[in-house]
Amino acid sequence: MPKNSEKTLRNRNGLAARLLDFFIIANLAFLALDVFLAHSVNAFAHPAEWIPFYFSLGASVLLALILFGKKRRWRAWCRLGIGWGAICIGISGMFFHLGSEFFSDLTLKNLVYTAPFVAPLAFTGVGLLLIMNGMIHDTDLEWAQWVVFMAGFGWCGNFILSVFDHAQNGFFNPSEWLPVFTSAIAVGCLATLFFVPHQPTFLRFCTVVLGINFIVGIAGFFFHLAVDLQAPGVTQIDKFLYGAPLFAPLLFPNLSLLALLGIWKMSVRN
Repeated sequence: MPKNSEKTLRNRNGLAARLLDFFIIANLAFLALDVFLAHSVNAFAHPAEWIPFYFSLGASVLLALILFGKKRRWRAWCRLGIGWGAICIGISGMFFHLGSEFFSDLTLKNLVYTAPFVAPLAFTGVGLLLIMNGMIHDTDLEWAQWVVFMAGFGWCGNFILSVFDHAQNGFFNPSEWLPVFTSAIAVGCLATLFFVPHQPTFLRFCTVVLGINFIVGIAGFFFHLAVDLQAPGVTQIDKFLYGAPLFAPLLFPNLSLLALLGIWKMSVRN
């Protein structure tokens, strides 16, 4: 590695890890809002539905205080405890969602119209990122590879959510195919990074693909917002609860930023 690249790498030592910590905390805080809206549809019919809500609130505050505080004594234990807690909540939530209808009658209809079974896995992904970020230094290529790997699985889940969400209305608007198409390309790009050398040209192509998905997600948010505002409902809250999922398209810019963080560190290592 050239001397100027080594100097740049040293100067950026720890920056990516701190950015990832901020990403994790922001996602946990946002998951609290997302879970609250999603479980409000059935008025938190099962007491267990409050667990991910309170966990997200508490974990985001605790992580912010400990990870960005001056005392480092409890950082490692905090990462492990909250990380494994998020992993368990995500996996159990997936089976809880599937058990609502799908396992009682194994049909595609039940899989599409029940609670989104991959949604709770967002907790699992955040938990794995939190643990990994405390175990591997961000100057190692392995760190970047793990970030891209996690982002790739996130994009797989995003692709599934896009298909099932828009399948509920039979892809009524042809533009609803766009996020399915762009997310599939993102999955392919991130998967390819594990099988081909990290050539600068391909890294730039991946960056462009993720940038397009970022824009698609922002546009999708406003499309969903417009649909919800025009939907019939007694109150504005009802429109957002029972209409198009307002925050679902924001997964696109969210996962784009995560993948770009890993690609950035890959390019630095090259």
